[in-house]
Amino acid sequence: MTKDEGKQPEDKPARKPASKPQSRPGGRPGQRQRDRRPEPGADMKTKGPEYIEQTIHVNRVAKVVKGGRRFSFNALVAAGDGMGRVGVGLGKANEITDAIRKATESAKRSMIRIPLLRGTIPFEVHGKYGAGYIVLKPASPGTGVIAGGPVRAIMESAGIRDILAKSLGSNNPHNLVKATMKGLEQLESAREVAKRRGISVNQLFGIESNGHGKETEDNAGEKPDREPTEA
Repeated sequence: MTKDEGKQPEDKPARKPASKPQSRPGGRPGQRQRDRRPEPGADMKTKGPEYIEQTIHVNRVAKVVKGGRRFSFNALVAAGDGMGRVGVGLGKANEITDAIRKATESAKRSMIRIPLLRGTIPFEVHGKYGAGYIVLKPASPGTGVIAGGPVRAIMESAGIRDILAKSLGSNNPHNLVKATMKGLEQLESAREVAKRRGISVNQLFGIESNGHGKETEDNAGEKPDREPTEA
């Protein structure tokens, strides 16, 4: 029996367990995966309400400086929510994208509320700004937006589906857009008109008569107490 045969085998040092691979999406079954899907409505909280934005006109301006010409841009944009709110803004920048972004932000800050009646305006209005003059008339359902480019962009952003528009002045998009906004600012709802006159909506449309008219009718129907004597 040799020395080597009598020795018992020595225990080898235990190996360190290998580090587990990090779990990846779609890994082995049984592993808990963290749900990274956004909560419903999270986009609306971060982005805010959606607006209809339409670029009306982009103009390039050249400024002559020492050594050449320097170009800049200005953009005219209409923005609205499609439910009666609309605004127009002007933006200026050295790049077209920056000019449109500035104009959109300006349009959102300058929005006005327009009273709508079955997809059209309540009554006819005329708008004037500088040399621009515009006539806006209500239309029956199914007519559509009968208007030119700058005016059409404003009507579609505001949510007006049926309207008749005619430009009787300058066709400059800046003056035409501002004249359109002047005309839309004149619109009032029936409640606003009745409140300003101090009467109810039914009295405004003649559904029920006010006290003064009733007294006048009663007095007109009464007979005089004393009949005139004959000459």
